[in-house]
Amino acid sequence: MLELRAHCECCGKDLPPDAGDAMICSFECTYCSVCAGSRLHGACPNCGGDLQRRPRRSAALLAKYPASTERRPLVCAGT
Repeated sequence: MLELRAHCECCGKDLPPDAGDAMICSFECTYCSVCAGSRLHGACPNCGGDLQRRPRRSAALLAKYPASTERRPLVCAGT
């Protein structure tokens, strides 16, 4: 099951499950589209993989399989 992370791991922007600007790599690292394009140039700083739009989960399945509320450390500090 895809982990829907709660925020951009670069700038900290909240990314709710229905966010249209959430981007992920194959390890589910999550970034907003602004950081993915302008700061990360389409590549995950953790694994080097490319960033793709995060799929959305339907409301019915979101109730059964909720998004993560855990906040991860930011990886873009100082960039």
